[in-house]
Formats: sequence, structure tokens, C-alpha cells
Amino acid sequence: MTYKDEIGKGKEEGINLGRALKKEMKSYYSLSRTVFDEGALSSKTKELIALGIAISEKCSPCILSHLENLVKLGATREEVSEAISVSIIMGGGPAVAYGGTALKAFDELTGQE
Repeated sequence: MTYKDEIGKGKEEGINLGRALKKEMKSYYSLSRTVFDEGALSSKTKELIALGIAISEKCSPCILSHLENLVKLGATREEVSEAISVSIIMGGGPAVAYGGTALKAFDELTGQE
């Protein structure tokens, strides 16, 4: 399964959850859109922060979701790599493993394999 396939699977699961928890998920997605809007921090900066947290929390679906958004926002491999480095220093060994996976996924999603 490719990372693009995994992103699609995650979206399907989110839609299914949204059907089961209509009110809750509507509120969650509204909050998420508001949080990631441009503000004092750019949307891309917020997504880079979220990527670092997702790596530290070892949330593979979160990592892929934020990578997909970062690709859409024009993030560079260097920006993603630097966010991964901050996550590694904060998350230790497990962040190294998830950081490597995140960079591989970014490369696949941007055609840099």
C-alpha cells in the first residue's frame, strides 16, 4: 500500500466516523479549519508544528494528513526535514523512526523518490 493509498483509507475512515458522530466531528473539523487558518503564524508553519507533534505522538495517520497539507501548501523537503529534526530532539529514538517514515512519505507524495 502506498502512502497515497493510506491517506485515502484515512479519509474514508474519517467520513465513516463523521457519519456515526455527526455533531462531534462537525465541531472537530470546524475547530481544525479555524486553527490552521492564516494568523500570526502561517498555515504552513502551523502544519509543520502539527507534523512534529504527530511524529512525537507516533500517529501515522496524522503524519500523512499533515504531510498532504504541507505538500498542498508548497512546503519544501528542507522545511519538512527541519520540522522532523525538532521532533527528533523532543521525542528521542521513537521520533527517529517516525521521522524517517515521514520523510519517505513526503518524498513519495512529491515524486522525489
